[in-house]
Amino acid sequence: RNLCGEAKRWCISAGEVAMINIRQATPDDLLAMQAVNVACLPENYQMKYYLYHVLSWPQLVFVAEDFGGKIVGYVLAKMEEEPSAQIHGHITSVAVLRSHRKMGIAKKLMLAAHRAMQDNFRAEYVSLHVRKSNAAAKHLYVDTLKYKINDIEAKYYADSEDAYDMRCYFSKTQ
Repeated sequence: RNLCGEAKRWCISAGEVAMINIRQATPDDLLAMQAVNVACLPENYQMKYYLYHVLSWPQLVFVAEDFGGKIVGYVLAKMEEEPSAQIHGHITSVAVLRSHRKMGIAKKLMLAAHRAMQDNFRAEYVSLHVRKSNAAAKHLYVDTLKYKINDIEAKYYADSEDAYDMRCYFSKTQ
């Protein structure tokens, strides 16, 4: 079993008849992804940033869509381009609409991005930043996905909140 789990294509919520499809994003999904971002997060991006990700790393950007085809979540990921001893990816943003939380969707989106980083780029680890105050996200990253805190970035966010710089190392046997 790898440290960061396995990606699944479908997720079925407990107690509900809700099927969620996890798939690679396309440029046609960008407006819906941006709408999810605006609804969920204080950090919002211009459309060109989404387009940059989906055109540069199409294998690493995933959406979650409900049975009717509505985008209810996304993960925006990339490979770090700075020269480094280790090839690694970065999770830029992940969000799931409040109406679809507690169904394992964020986990499945993250695992899809992890797997794609490993399969397509031979990534050794993935990094991300998370607000120190975001307990729910920290639970997902640390307890569920086995990320470790690497550092604290002081005043990382526009409102001056600190961020945890986190990493999840992939096992060599994956």
